Amino acid sequence: MERIALRQWRDSDLEPYVAMNRDPEVMRFFPARLEPEQSRASLERQRRFITERGWGLWAVDVDGTFAGFTGLSVPTFAAPFMPCVEIGWRLRREFWGRGIGFRAAQQALAYGFDTLHLAEIVSFTAAVNQRSRRLMERLGLVRDLTGDFDHPTIPLGHELRRHVLYRVSARLDNAGAFGHRAPLP
Repeated sequence: MERIALRQWRDSDLEPYVAMNRDPEVMRFFPARLEPEQSRASLERQRRFITERGWGLWAVDVDGTFAGFTGLSVPTFAAPFMPCVEIGWRLRREFWGRGIGFRAAQQALAYGFDTLHLAEIVSFTAAVNQRSRRLMERLGLVRDLTGDFDHPTIPLGHELRRHVLYRVSARLDNAGAFGHRAPLP
């Protein structure tokens, strides 16, 4: 089985990160692909968040190769369910369909509940993004039917504006469900 680790970003991640963010299929459910400078700024921002607070959107390492990112973030737009901590992910296409996103996200959830002692973690995506929705459900997140929203940074009329909200709580019956994962940096 492949070794999957969440780690701090490295300079060597930039080239594959730029390529991932330029891939039209990877970015299909985002309003636009990122320009190289936007990817560079994003990498530096994530590296800074991890350095400053010890967590964030970590680089996903699969057997020593940069595969994408998975982790926890604090959304910066206004929505009725704020404040919150969100779990998110994006993987290079060659890593799709191998359970890597699921296993990496399990590590991020474990960190959020077991180390940060969060009461809840949310995730959201464009309503049409069935792949991410299936992953959320596989991870045990439950759709909050009252939480669907129009993403304020996506223009009116855009097919990706409507978003669905999923939640998972650190209830007692979840105890240990995300534990026993490899430690994070």
